[in-house]
Amino acid sequence: MKTMRHSIALILICFTAAGILMLSGCKKDDETKIAPALPPQDGFVMNFNDFSNAGDTLKSSQLTDTYNNWGYAYFNVAVWNTALTVGLAIPVASFVEAFNHEAVYHPNDNNWTWSYNFNVGFTAYEAVLTGAITGDSTSWEMRITKAGAYSNFLWYHGKASIAQTGGYWILVESPESPNDLLRIDWNKYSDETADIKYTNIKPGAAENGGYIYYGTSLSNFNRFYHLYNKGLNNNTDIEWSSTLKNGHVKDPHHFNSTAWQCWDYSLQDIVCP
Repeated sequence: MKTMRHSIALILICFTAAGILMLSGCKKDDETKIAPALPPQDGFVMNFNDFSNAGDTLKSSQLTDTYNNWGYAYFNVAVWNTALTVGLAIPVASFVEAFNHEAVYHPNDNNWTWSYNFNVGFTAYEAVLTGAITGDSTSWEMRITKAGAYSNFLWYHGKASIAQTGGYWILVESPESPNDLLRIDWNKYSDETADIKYTNIKPGAAENGGYIYYGTSLSNFNRFYHLYNKGLNNNTDIEWSSTLKNGHVKDPHHFNSTAWQCWDYSLQDIVCP
């Protein structure tokens, strides 16, 4: 009888240990199947919203006010904003919509997919965003389908650190012109500043190598745009305060000078301090 009790106790211990091991194994397995975080939206979509707009020049009642310095800076930013808003409408809409959906894990491929529909204007599209962890980074691919036109077109791909400190995207021009068009590089730093750069990489294009670079800093002028016009081999540098709205712009080709050209908190031209 005593031997039987010992045997039963031993069996119970074995089952308990096996259960613990199974639970532990399941927990570990589940943990490996947690979907990677999507890269941040501001690492894909450049911020054009915190720069002053034309309406801000109406705050002053003085008829002699001039806004040439700020106006030139605004014009350059607006040109890029318009071009990117139109040219990247489908990729941007597809990426932003991903944040409204959950990922599905595919064990055979060891990756995750976000599958959903989205619209640009009155046109419907299907998107499949795939993420696969490789080391300390996640590789991303976005395929887009438009019924009756193209299917699973690889519109952009890239890589981002799992820690969300930086990454890049490569965007293709369109299904009709499937050549590389734009490279997006983004970074987030420990001091909470960040930057993002759009570079033209279209093969054979006159502006291949041209870019717009936006970021935040800890200086008094805590926002900046650096623009490079490849055709003119010219840099336009813009720095301003996101709170006071004053700033300065430098453009050797436009101003025939390498000196900064300044504007005050009401966007009016001033002599630089």
